Amino acid sequence: MRVRRGLLRLPRRSLLAALFFFSLSSSLLYFVYVAPGIVNTYLFMMQAQGILIRDNMRTIGAQVYEQVVRSAYAKRNSSVNDSDYPLDLNHSETFLQTTTFLPEDFTYFANHTCPERLPSMKGPIDINMSEIAMDDIHEIFSKDPAIKLGGHWKPSDCMPRWKVAILIPFRNRHEHLPVLLRHLIPMLQRQRLWFAFYVVEQVGTQPFNRAMLFNVGFQEAMKDLDWDCLIFHDVDHIPESDRNYYGCGQMPRHFATKLDKYMYLLPYTEFFGGVSGLTVEQFRKINGFPNAFWGWGGEDDDLWNRVQNAGYSVSRPEGDTGKYKSIPHHHRGEVQFLGRYALLRKSKERQGLDGLNNLNYFANITYDALYKNITVNLTPELAQARTRGSRLMGGTHLWLQKSVSCDQSSWQLLESDQSHVNEHLPWDPFG
Repeated sequence: MRVRRGLLRLPRRSLLAALFFFSLSSSLLYFVYVAPGIVNTYLFMMQAQGILIRDNMRTIGAQVYEQVVRSAYAKRNSSVNDSDYPLDLNHSETFLQTTTFLPEDFTYFANHTCPERLPSMKGPIDINMSEIAMDDIHEIFSKDPAIKLGGHWKPSDCMPRWKVAILIPFRNRHEHLPVLLRHLIPMLQRQRLWFAFYVVEQVGTQPFNRAMLFNVGFQEAMKDLDWDCLIFHDVDHIPESDRNYYGCGQMPRHFATKLDKYMYLLPYTEFFGGVSGLTVEQFRKINGFPNAFWGWGGEDDDLWNRVQNAGYSVSRPEGDTGKYKSIPHHHRGEVQFLGRYALLRKSKERQGLDGLNNLNYFANITYDALYKNITVNLTPELAQARTRGSRLMGGTHLWLQKSVSCDQSSWQLLESDQSHVNEHLPWDPFG
């Protein structure tokens, strides 16, 4: 009898163990699906730890090797100095490109183009990640009369080298936006750029479509001004150096190369997320972002593919200039987009079919003192309507709200018709 009871206990234990591991694995898979951003961060952190250990081992090995070689040469010739070594014993830090910024007494001329390396760009920024109300941000920047409605600003002591539209995809991040503006506005002013902010907010119940929001922001921004540089900026990424110049160049630019949540290491070579920049010409040539990525992940990799397919390379800031801090999240992120790998495999074939040329949306526009808010309710059906032959780009309902930095006492509702949108601001922001 005891033997039989023992035999019965064994299957029960195996069954309980199997149920436990099944429950654990199911929970992990569910967590990966509903919170992929958090999972990805932990995976990158583990990967970064491995990279750091590997690099430390290499550094220790190189130092030991260097010491052995130095000792050997010292024995042969006590007068040997560093320049006599036949081997490259100096590490790459020695050969970092010297960055020369203009002196403090540099003279600006209103009819000359602003330089890129200004004396006002000191490098590291004092980061303040504490939450602040938008009303307080309005109060801070209302003292600057040069900031116009919608967040437009341009330098007066030189001609801006770039007219930059900052596009920010947005959903339920009201505590993050004031923190971002608190840091970006002074930084961009020190860089002497003509800039404005466009917050593209998705409402409704559909999964977040970051890429399509960028396309919408681009279309709406180009109605205001002939911008020549576009910065695609996540709302929770704060630059740590004002020498990370937010102008564009001959090649698309990836600004956020070193994120604190990834231990300041580039997760992978093709990483193009966080903060990136393209000229208007480059963005149009690649047909913008894809519209087909609903949920978390994949759209930045597709943008990388589009850039490569168009014959561009991606430039990045040197050294620690590309460091960013990430604002902590107080809510669960977007669910994972499971179809992203299938789309990425067909990236080249889709590039000419999915992007700016099949964008379809309806937007409500409001003007804040510091940004233009573009609200859209995106749906896959609406996104596909243009592909099925509709030539409607999207109607725009334009609302003008009274703002803390405005002199006007009241605003009227301006509605465009559904097939034609107002091509410009209803006033000159610098008039």
